[in-house]
Amino acid sequence: MWINGEPQTNLPVSDRGLAYGDGVFETIRIASGQPTLVSLHWWRLKDSCRRLGIILDTPTLICEVDAFLKTQEVGDCILKVIITRGSGGRGYSPEGCQHTTRCLSLHPLPVRPVDPAFSGARVMSCKLRLGRSVLAGMKHLNRLEQVMARSEWQGSQWDEGIVSDFDEFLIEGTMSNLFIVTGDGRLLTPDLSHCGVAGVGREYILNKAKALGLRVEVGQYRLADLDIVEMFLCNSVNGVWPVVEFAGHCLDIGTETIRIRDCLLEELNA
Repeated sequence: MWINGEPQTNLPVSDRGLAYGDGVFETIRIASGQPTLVSLHWWRLKDSCRRLGIILDTPTLICEVDAFLKTQEVGDCILKVIITRGSGGRGYSPEGCQHTTRCLSLHPLPVRPVDPAFSGARVMSCKLRLGRSVLAGMKHLNRLEQVMARSEWQGSQWDEGIVSDFDEFLIEGTMSNLFIVTGDGRLLTPDLSHCGVAGVGREYILNKAKALGLRVEVGQYRLADLDIVEMFLCNSVNGVWPVVEFAGHCLDIGTETIRIRDCLLEELNA
């Protein structure tokens, strides 16, 4: 683990990332020692820091990441980048925080007996409802809603859970974004302007789907109102997981899902 460009494992208890979740993070898949989808990750990180008013020295961070990966001699793994506002301020006030904290750590890729990317994912509907948030879209350090949603199931009965908002609009998975292919050929994904995390995998798919000739729509969707032919989940570590079971519905792994899955998988294994 590196903190601010140096090998360290100790973070001050005064760091606002610990005290208030005052920061953001990125989870980046590393393939053959190289970060994947990196331009999308850096764009989201910079935009999130801008929204929070956290000073981010992007060139320094990128140099640190390059040096960190070379030092570790990594192959395929996960790089976690955490940015906090650092230490300082009084109470909630960030006044006086002058030194941003940059944390880099490596983690193994998840190992599963069967890969849902090919076998399909069994998905439950979570009871937890997401509230409206001024932090919508960001991958900030306050992830208690996701922790609570993920605690709704244990073991391997389900691969993921989908959460809705208080108006029963579908939003996302606990660790993934949601896409639906309808009977008339549209590719739908929930609007995340009021809650949820705008994932890097989601952004890649939105851009790629247009190149594949798919009609993409971002909007508000209730399960009961949809003519679902295909459904899949995505993130920038696991890629695309076709959904084969959700809320009592059995689904096939369809052609459009396979096309998008293979495109993203190629990027993540590059």
